[in-house]
Amino acid sequence: MRTLISTAFVSLDGVVEAPGGEPGYRNSGWTFKDMEFVPEAFEIKGREQEEATALLLGRVSYQAFSPVWPDMAEFAGYRPMPKYVVSTTLTEEDLVPGWGETTILRSLDEIAALKETEGGPIIVHGSATLNQNLSDAGLIDRYHLLVFPLLLGAGKRLFSGTDKDTQKLRLVEHEAYSNGLQKNVLDVVR
Repeated sequence: MRTLISTAFVSLDGVVEAPGGEPGYRNSGWTFKDMEFVPEAFEIKGREQEEATALLLGRVSYQAFSPVWPDMAEFAGYRPMPKYVVSTTLTEEDLVPGWGETTILRSLDEIAALKETEGGPIIVHGSATLNQNLSDAGLIDRYHLLVFPLLLGAGKRLFSGTDKDTQKLRLVEHEAYSNGLQKNVLDVVR
């Protein structure tokens, strides 16, 4: 079974919306505002590209990333990687050419089936709604969280407000950086 890894920039109060400056959110770009850049805090981003063998995105994140990521040196490791987009509305014609093999998945059952295939880790970037649904369905195996020392209040959250049984996590790697950023790598305990 393949490991499904959720990776996110998250505020201390759980907001993941528009960390890089995506339009439409009042605190857009919060990962860069008033934050001293500490390169070692982002080492995990390069490691993710080296270790992952597939990229899974929700429709909104796919439509935000696909026009820019293919040409960015920082994300070169994702170019040849198979990509899966979870959407009930996208069609093949909506997919961006030149970013490698991309498959549209229509349901959580299809994601569960993908996890059963041969291959290495599948990484999920952005995709707040998809992350909530994957977590609620018990499909996420590991979280890579860069927690920013910010309280943003309103905004899309990484975890849903669904009333469900407690889900235990085991901290397997962590580090705090001089700018207050924290890296937390957590495995889901099954």
